[in-house]
Amino acid sequence: MKQMMIFTYDCKGVIMTDRVLSGTTVTAAYYCQFLQKLRRKMHANRPDLLENIVLILHDNARPQLGKDVRELLGRCSWEVLPHPPYIPDMSPPDFDLFPKLKINMRGMRFSTLEDLSASVTGRVRQLNCSTDLTGIMDLPKRWDAVIRQKGDYTEGL
Repeated sequence: MKQMMIFTYDCKGVIMTDRVLSGTTVTAAYYCQFLQKLRRKMHANRPDLLENIVLILHDNARPQLGKDVRELLGRCSWEVLPHPPYIPDMSPPDFDLFPKLKINMRGMRFSTLEDLSASVTGRVRQLNCSTDLTGIMDLPKRWDAVIRQKGDYTEGL
């Protein structure tokens, strides 16, 4: 059993998660709705994020590159950072969020998606109470290292 989720976070913690219902495809329209919910959540819970230019780093998935998504981000004045082809050292969720989410759940099996979701929610709350999510702050250092290596694997990032 697998569960697709969308996470948004910064150095202060996870801002919003979205559990994609089983059988649902994340299209550009779906992603636009997600971004609109995210903006409302930011207004309600993290208005400080909206005081400056919002920078978005998402992967190069087709829905995120769609015309409707680009137009919505433009209307919101949110800037999209360029994302290189898949390099795990350059994707904050891959080197920061996901490993830290998995720490307490490694080896566990869940009998229902609700149990899985509850466990993820609990771990997100723990991470939000800590200062463990530093991946966003580490990204410029990682970018520099990869540029210096001309895209080759960089040991020890």
